[in-house]
Amino acid sequence: MQSSTSKPTFKQEFADFWRFIKRPDLRRLPGRRAASGLGSDWWPGVPLRRVLAWAAVLWLLNFVLLGPLAVLAATSGGASHRMDPAMLPWFTAVVWAPFVEEMLFRYGLRRPRQALWLCPAMLPPLLWGAQGWTFAWLAVVVALACLPLRAGRLKRSGWRMDWRRYYHWKFPLVFHLSAITFAAVHLHNFRLADTAYWMLPLLVLPQWSAGLVVGWMRVRRGIGAAILLHGFFNAGPLLIISLVLSQNA
Repeated sequence: MQSSTSKPTFKQEFADFWRFIKRPDLRRLPGRRAASGLGSDWWPGVPLRRVLAWAAVLWLLNFVLLGPLAVLAATSGGASHRMDPAMLPWFTAVVWAPFVEEMLFRYGLRRPRQALWLCPAMLPPLLWGAQGWTFAWLAVVVALACLPLRAGRLKRSGWRMDWRRYYHWKFPLVFHLSAITFAAVHLHNFRLADTAYWMLPLLVLPQWSAGLVVGWMRVRRGIGAAILLHGFFNAGPLLIISLVLSQNA
């Protein structure tokens, strides 16, 4: 039997993820500190090879199954991707988007009170992208979000016990709505033309699957690990496109 302080194997993590998506909860992985401090939440605390292993699971799932379905739906519905292969958005995809989107869609999974103001505050960086004033805006928002953690634990004064119990009860719904919303936002990546409404979910199946895995990572290991995994996941397709273009050139 696994010790409460030992680090889980990848097989054990995968089994935990499978249980989690069927019934999400707010437990941390064994060996993960229960404190709500800055270091605990922001430092990934996971070997890089483990993050790459989870990224590989997503790449395999999307390249073999979900990606072809999304391409078929786009081709059938007349939708096209907005990304210009000649100008790959490396910084936006690997750094900016993972940071902004994780703060918007998944930071509040463990901080529901903060999510009430944090989610609206993250909309300007999401909508206007990486530029001077949005960098400053993002820095201020993240600093304000981290202030309650500066003493090492999140203060829960004013968060009534009945409200906490209610949130734990509704957390599965909150988690899955977060993953669906995350996927839906990525419809903006497409020129939809006359695509039928029922085909729209197929276009963002890769983002939906990523939302489930990265959301699990955020809850179990913290926001830092989620941002890191998100960045690796985005880097994979860009690297493949870059290699294909270089071969053609």
